[in-house]
Amino acid sequence: MSVELVHPEGVHRVEVHHQVADTRGTRTVYLAGQVSWDVRGDLVGHDDVAAQAERCYLNIAAALDAVGATVADLAKVVVYVVDLDETRAEQFVVGRERAAAALGVELQQPSTWIGVTALAAPGYLVEVDAVAVLP
Repeated sequence: MSVELVHPEGVHRVEVHHQVADTRGTRTVYLAGQVSWDVRGDLVGHDDVAAQAERCYLNIAAALDAVGATVADLAKVVVYVVDLDETRAEQFVVGRERAAAALGVELQQPSTWIGVTALAAPGYLVEVDAVAVLP
């Protein structure tokens, strides 16, 4: 495996992600930020942070599959949520966990969450930027 997720001693442990991804790969894959659109470009989950988060991760999985990778290869994600607060953060985790269940994986990569006032198109509430490392 090219990515080992770690909860280091001496760093506060959070349950929604690991603090460290130790990578040992030779190939890095950078994804464009994924929003909750379907293959036609239509918004999925209007006004629903959980539905949008779920779709973002399903899009990430499809993008990684296109280059022979899986979500297990993810080393880091950056999450952007419009008007991020505790409720929206909880909704995001619900959607991420639904995607994890649908994909049969854990999504615990190190992440940074950033609250923003808007994304590129009206109605989008979530965008997830991801980097994967492959052997």
